[in-house]
Amino acid sequence: MDSTTKATIRLNRITSALCPVQQDGQVSGNATGMFSAVQPAPPDAIFLTKKMFLADKDSRKVNLGIGAYRTDEGKPMVLKCVKKAEQMILDQNLNKEYLGQGGYDDFCKVGRELVLGKGNPALTSGKFVSVQSLSGTGALRLTMDFLKKYAPGSALYYPNPTWGNHNAIAKEAGVVVANYRYWDPKTRGLDFAGMIQDITNAPKGSVICLHACAHNPTGVDPTPAQWVGIADAVSNAGHFVLFDSAYQGFASGDLDKDAHSIRLFTKRNIPFILCQSFAKNIGLYNERVGCLHMFMDTVEEAVACKSQAHILVRRMYSNPPAHGARIVHTVLSNDGLNKMWQEELAGMAKRIISMRHMLRDCLVALKTPGNWDHIVSQIGMFSFTGLSKPQCEQMIAKHHVYMLKNGRISMAGVTSKNAKYIAEAINDVVRTC
Repeated sequence: MDSTTKATIRLNRITSALCPVQQDGQVSGNATGMFSAVQPAPPDAIFLTKKMFLADKDSRKVNLGIGAYRTDEGKPMVLKCVKKAEQMILDQNLNKEYLGQGGYDDFCKVGRELVLGKGNPALTSGKFVSVQSLSGTGALRLTMDFLKKYAPGSALYYPNPTWGNHNAIAKEAGVVVANYRYWDPKTRGLDFAGMIQDITNAPKGSVICLHACAHNPTGVDPTPAQWVGIADAVSNAGHFVLFDSAYQGFASGDLDKDAHSIRLFTKRNIPFILCQSFAKNIGLYNERVGCLHMFMDTVEEAVACKSQAHILVRRMYSNPPAHGARIVHTVLSNDGLNKMWQEELAGMAKRIISMRHMLRDCLVALKTPGNWDHIVSQIGMFSFTGLSKPQCEQMIAKHHVYMLKNGRISMAGVTSKNAKYIAEAINDVVRTC
């Protein structure tokens, strides 16, 4: 039995051990039998990867699956500005009363200013309104319920590929899903012509989902000129836009640069819904801090849509939590903390960019077959390596490098200490699988 076969058997055993299924395929022990037909759910790919990594005892193991920042020592990091903001909040001796359905207004205000830039006419137009959400994922779910109720005949077009949870959230809410071309596997870049053609040909009134920056999973973003072409295509076809903004400032280290696409659409008066997350760029992963912003055609439309978003919140979770929103507001509204945050944010972005170059350089030094320049041309937390599913499986089973089977790796998991090992693992699977 060769090493590849042994590694595959090992991977299957780990997966089976972490995801046990009843022999009859049913959940047992329900006295009434009401739920006896419920089948065990398949595991989420990202969280399964994390479980497999934690269960692995090999000292060489590397986790490139989870989308969370890590230091060069491979450790989670709480930003200094966040720690200072939390102390300031505690010193205020605040109560724990409910927020309203729309959340913490001061937080929503700084969220709008961050994404649009202070002085943007849209801020005072009355057409741009906001509701606090349970991070970006919660904003997306609110959006799906809103579209299902008020745009029931419209299909939602996602890029192919897109973040794995996009389609699941839409389908769970009963929204019709389609996709447009985005990734070109031959160039490992953007299929701009195909993207424009598919957006143009989509039925009038479709909802086009756009990643504002740092496209997940590919790390491939349109150029400023291409964003103009996308805005033209959307406007000419009479579509509505859904922006997913999870990485502002985290992609390039420049908050304004990473918001270019959104500001272009407000300048062009192209209406959209924007799902904003503060998980990545302020490191508030488990605080679930986000905002649902709506940029509408008229003030009356914006006011009405915001009020309906409040109803959706009330029926889903009543009102959002305050602590994380207070942290964001404190950091963004305090000049000293804001400066500290932007410096820390730029530092995180810079480390990831340097890891891209280190990994690419190691692959070049090993003379790994193929061109690996896409690793440095891509942007943000993730890199779409181009590895096949069998190669990804061998990365896990043989080399203990945990990643998604579509070839996506989190660059935050690459460090100066493991970059060479990861490159050696990629080199091996490319040559042998």
